[in-house]
Amino acid sequence: MDSLSSSFISIFPQPNSTVSHPPQPLPPSLPPAIKIFSVRIEEKPSVVTVTTTTRRPSGPKKQKASLSTKKRESSLALVDQSLPATIFNAFDTIINNFIDPPIRQSVDPKHVLSDNFSPVDELPPTACDVIDGSLPSCLDGAYFRNGPNPQFLPRGPYHLFDGDGMLHAIRIKKGKATFCSRYVKTYKYTIEKEAGFPIIPNVFSGFNGMTASAARMAVTAGRVLAGQFNPVKGIGLANTSLAFFGNKLYALGESDLPYVVKLASNGDIITVGRHDFDGKLFMSMTAHPKIDPVTKEAFGFRYGPVPPFLTFFRFNETGEKQPDVPIFSMTSPSFLHDFAITKSYAIFPEIQIGMSPMEMIGGGSPVSADPGKVTRLGLIPRYAKDESEMKWFEVPGLNVIHCINAWEEDGGDTVVMVAPNILSVEHTLERMDLVHASVEKVTINLKTGMVFRHPLSTRNLDFGVINPAFVAVKNRYVYCGVGDPMPKISGVVKLDLSLSEVDRRECIVASRIFGPGCFGGEPFFVAREPDNPDADEDDGYVVSYVHNEYTGESRFVVMDAKSPKLEIVAAVKLPHRVPYGFHGLFVRDNDVNKL
Repeated sequence: MDSLSSSFISIFPQPNSTVSHPPQPLPPSLPPAIKIFSVRIEEKPSVVTVTTTTRRPSGPKKQKASLSTKKRESSLALVDQSLPATIFNAFDTIINNFIDPPIRQSVDPKHVLSDNFSPVDELPPTACDVIDGSLPSCLDGAYFRNGPNPQFLPRGPYHLFDGDGMLHAIRIKKGKATFCSRYVKTYKYTIEKEAGFPIIPNVFSGFNGMTASAARMAVTAGRVLAGQFNPVKGIGLANTSLAFFGNKLYALGESDLPYVVKLASNGDIITVGRHDFDGKLFMSMTAHPKIDPVTKEAFGFRYGPVPPFLTFFRFNETGEKQPDVPIFSMTSPSFLHDFAITKSYAIFPEIQIGMSPMEMIGGGSPVSADPGKVTRLGLIPRYAKDESEMKWFEVPGLNVIHCINAWEEDGGDTVVMVAPNILSVEHTLERMDLVHASVEKVTINLKTGMVFRHPLSTRNLDFGVINPAFVAVKNRYVYCGVGDPMPKISGVVKLDLSLSEVDRRECIVASRIFGPGCFGGEPFFVAREPDNPDADEDDGYVVSYVHNEYTGESRFVVMDAKSPKLEIVAAVKLPHRVPYGFHGLFVRDNDVNKL
């Protein structure tokens, strides 16, 4: 989710429930295993591999640390030791140590990259053991999960959203599984790997206060002039999500253009390259495009710190980009991470988090929350050619970062949106552990302009997903991750939205808590019979990666979406740890073969 940070870089050249279940642990674990973290550290400016070994915290165990001298020596030859590189790296060291050291916990790498947030090395395709149950045939295909995984351990401030994108994919075929972890080979990743040290700054965590911002901007400009990197070729991380449309699979981060990726026949992840749709897509696009399951069209947008602050666009069923629709009625730069579509409209939430470079003058971040701002929802016809039909509705206190779904009722006179509302938006950037997200149903009467809202659950829920066949139409079931606290996900709950139409009571009807020390990520729904129009909406499986912090073991778990306890019907032991990340996507076997 390089979203918050990287949008700003474009200024450079270029849980209580009505159904209560006790915690359900994962299937029995193997005996306590060794937990291994391996990261590459860039320092003055060599590359070192540090391996830290810890055992399960059941007794007074000592920690061991070792340095791989052989790997260190072999890496030195890869480091750019030219005079410009040495000078700029020295300036970076001065800035990171004296001008803007990582004092705040939210940008201190020792805190942000602790435990299972720490990065892992790439892993080539490796066969996995199915240790519980059997994998359903409808899971033939591949599940991908994107997330931040910094190539180099940061020397200065680092935010969770700043890491290089890494894809973790499990390829399933005829009940067998192969797992692979690969970096998205972005321009940023590639030039920094060749140089042996970071080049492009962590914009979100690095531009705080006028002095630090000016210093880092000067070093960045110097690197550009010295030919160390060309911002025109992209500065994004591709670390947020994935999307499949037009028979292509994209790794996405909203600071840059999409990167096309594909899966080799052996399960390896290959980055094809940065994609501009024949020169029709400029600068960047959202990490959350919406795909209409009927028309196969994709809808997207980009936002930024200069007018137009919002631009809407779409792609036809073959993936060809259509003309931009600039929206000038959004009069200030807002953080617009996600949106929703119905059959007739696109819905944009303008929230209290915005981009304000002037905040840096007072020592603040260029991305911050404005508690005095009145939030709005903007509706525009999804086939609009300009913004003349754009309508804005004030909805005070509605701060939506992720949208779950939207649809129309009453013959098109009413629009309904379901989304988590961030009740403590001021903590979103600095203290995610204090964030509480309440899933709400928002109803807009297009004739009267009245907006009605009510919560669907009291629990801290985010990363909500639905059966993809119900995008843009009325759906009944939602599957959400349980924040405990955010950004850790301690389990998954199932919401029945129809209950809110009766007496607006708690809508959770099923839950699966992963167990002590076990945390997962965003769930994803896979239909049992995706081509059967008569299948029940919840007839399928919910999948996710789950990590056990006690044993250091990560698993791919498959849950029965119809079960009142979301019973685990299959579990795959993964060959290495999967760090906590962001969004995922399941791609069916016939679509994998098209890549």
